[in-house]
Amino acid sequence: MLLQLILATGNENKVREVNEILADDFAGAPIRVRSMKSVGISSDPEENGTDFEENALIKARAAAALLPPAADETARAEWMRAQGMDPADALVVISDDSGLVIDALGGAPGIQSARYLGRDVGYDVKMAHILEELRGLPQEQRSARFVAAIAAVLPDGSGLAVRGTMEGRISKEPRGEGGFGYDPILFLPEYGLTSAELSPEEKNAISHRGKGMRLMLKTLRERLAL
Repeated sequence: MLLQLILATGNENKVREVNEILADDFAGAPIRVRSMKSVGISSDPEENGTDFEENALIKARAAAALLPPAADETARAEWMRAQGMDPADALVVISDDSGLVIDALGGAPGIQSARYLGRDVGYDVKMAHILEELRGLPQEQRSARFVAAIAAVLPDGSGLAVRGTMEGRISKEPRGEGGFGYDPILFLPEYGLTSAELSPEEKNAISHRGKGMRLMLKTLRERLAL
């Protein structure tokens, strides 16, 4: 029996990172990851939760609601076979809600990270605004962290969420070409690099999403006896 994970996101960067984490830490494990697009569903619910965990569960539940219900065993089995899955596999929808939390800004941009200054505003503009807000602030007052809440909806319809964080400080200027989002401005003192300057392997080993995803996969395997 496989653990079939449907990742409820339209962000292909997140799909790539999850697959990299699986390759690095769960090679050979009975786990397969699929994007919503690959199974023919699309979901973009309003993220009106009060924290990362609530928003992650909102997204996971919205995507799970588009699948044939587990109570209709025949429809569920037919759908899974059409997707190349064994109906005996454990079908789980997972999602993440992540963002940058800056202490000097009262936790902003926080759960609004993707929508900060507007959903269609580029991250270069968002980062420039943050750096201007923190202009002149000494390093010891620039503490910040990436947070990722990973949520799952299990075959029985129950939900759970876990959290991973990556601590750092806001740099004085963007550095690095790797990663995405706010990676160029989260400086990691123990490495002397920003998140965007890490290799994918280095980032996945210590990142908020990597920590959260590893904890979630461990939890799912224990809960589902895989």
